[in-house]
Amino acid sequence: MQGVLLAVALAGIVAGAVLLTLARVWWFPPLASNWGALDTMINVTVIVTGIAFIAVNLFIAYAVYKYRRREGRRAFFLADNPRLEWTLVWVTALGIVVLLAPGLAYYARVISPPRDALVVEVLAQQWLWSYRYPGRDGVLGRTDINRVSPTNPFGLDPEDPAGKDDVLAFAQPLRLPVGQPVLLRLRAIDVLHSFYIPEFRVKMDAVPGMVTQMWFTPTRVGTYQVVCAEFCGIGHYNMFGQVLVMEAPEFEAWLRSQATLAGSRP
Repeated sequence: MQGVLLAVALAGIVAGAVLLTLARVWWFPPLASNWGALDTMINVTVIVTGIAFIAVNLFIAYAVYKYRRREGRRAFFLADNPRLEWTLVWVTALGIVVLLAPGLAYYARVISPPRDALVVEVLAQQWLWSYRYPGRDGVLGRTDINRVSPTNPFGLDPEDPAGKDDVLAFAQPLRLPVGQPVLLRLRAIDVLHSFYIPEFRVKMDAVPGMVTQMWFTPTRVGTYQVVCAEFCGIGHYNMFGQVLVMEAPEFEAWLRSQATLAGSRP
């Protein structure tokens, strides 16, 4: 009786998992960037691992039911089955290839930002996000970790000509033009943080002492949420912000209206 109940329970787990997946009780928010390939990879992963999950659990349920203890039946020992073992080896290898190959192609794109990408610096600190935009020269000025202070959290070098037209945005939304590739360079000045925009399918750690980066192209005008995906202290729950994706002329008008590091309008 126990074997029958266990087999029914396993079949019920499989049925429940399939129903929850098809119902999409949990799923991604609508995509708002160029990284639809990530959704494709996750769908492939769900399909491959889902097939394995269903096959393994239903086989166990079948074996538990068919070979349950009954009067007059005796167990027997099967030393090996080379044909079955090689079949499982090749099926497993095929599954790994199907899962790994799209990830390598995706990663090659992730680490190759377009040359015309708008470079924006992201500064993470407990518990807010700040940003630095290049001015008319399109180049961010030099920074030095030795210059970091409460009044200069970016560590900017005031003598660098390239930085005089930089625009700083402390604890404000990240503003971006739609359709423009964006390269974010991330730094942290206290502890480990992680910059995450679910609708863009991008997430990257901001690590003290080093610069990390990620790129994407916003494809939809709108307002999106930035969250810190790494526990960063007692105020971690409150470390979130916004991304405002706007039309390119609107973004340029906003950028021109901001004061630069030199105190003038770009």
